[in-house]
Amino acid sequence: MGEHLAPAAYFLEVHLLCASLVCLGAWLLSSPRAVSATTKYWIWLLVSLNFALPLGGLIDRFGAAEIAGASQLNLLAASALGIARHGTALTTLLGVWLLGTVAMAVRLWRRLRAERDEGAAGGARRGKYQLQGIAVCFSGARTGPLVEGLIRTRICLPEGIESLLSAQEFEAVLRHELTHAKRRDNLLRLAHELVLCLLWFHPLLWLSGARLALYRELSCDDAAVRAASRSHLVAALAKLASPESASLLRAAAASQVGQRLQRLMAPQALEVSGALNALTVAAFAVLLLGSIGLTIAHTACCLVPGP
Repeated sequence: MGEHLAPAAYFLEVHLLCASLVCLGAWLLSSPRAVSATTKYWIWLLVSLNFALPLGGLIDRFGAAEIAGASQLNLLAASALGIARHGTALTTLLGVWLLGTVAMAVRLWRRLRAERDEGAAGGARRGKYQLQGIAVCFSGARTGPLVEGLIRTRICLPEGIESLLSAQEFEAVLRHELTHAKRRDNLLRLAHELVLCLLWFHPLLWLSGARLALYRELSCDDAAVRAASRSHLVAALAKLASPESASLLRAAAASQVGQRLQRLMAPQALEVSGALNALTVAAFAVLLLGSIGLTIAHTACCLVPGP
């Protein structure tokens, strides 16, 4: 019935298999403490995008080219052909995928709307000024600190934070948020969530999201420590996370405060090995390019046999 879909289904299987291997490799490469949190953040962002960007297929034009020595993965080919031949199975799978995609899209839309409404509930901003080209303002919404916007970002701080923190602690918090804003982390987070809407069924993509969220915060902590000091950032996080001022800390950030404090307070927590960092970047580049090559090698000869 749908045998013409078998090559595309087979390519998707090979692509997701290779992307999964990249994800598992990234888990190993990002394990050493001596690798910087920023390097780990970019690695996990590329892992996420690699699930959605089938570069092997773009290069190989979905199996149109012939590559000497290319081999087909027969188990995956048989699976793709079996699904394509059975209209009920194919329709069911497509229906489940579509329902899941719609549900994830609604979930994302509700999050974006809630954040927009949260910002509107804060009323007028006061004390707006510029820090390295990024607008900084204070809001009565009492949730934050946070960065608003996707392209034209601004740092929004809750009313009362200046009286809670010392000048040095306030500077550390501000530097953390400034890194988020300059790096356009809101936009990058949205990119991952759009990928998740399409591939919600893949558990390793959820793992990638969790790692991405963690290293997003830890890498900004590193930037804050370089600009201010570790002790001031630790003190600021401890005050923001205390029950008395818990309303000042956004729920999503509050869930990671424990891990952030544990890392910041650990001996030699932020010492980075330049050699290991460079080696990790090189190893991940080889891994990513190798996965693209494997996808091409296993799909270049792909016309699924049809007995």
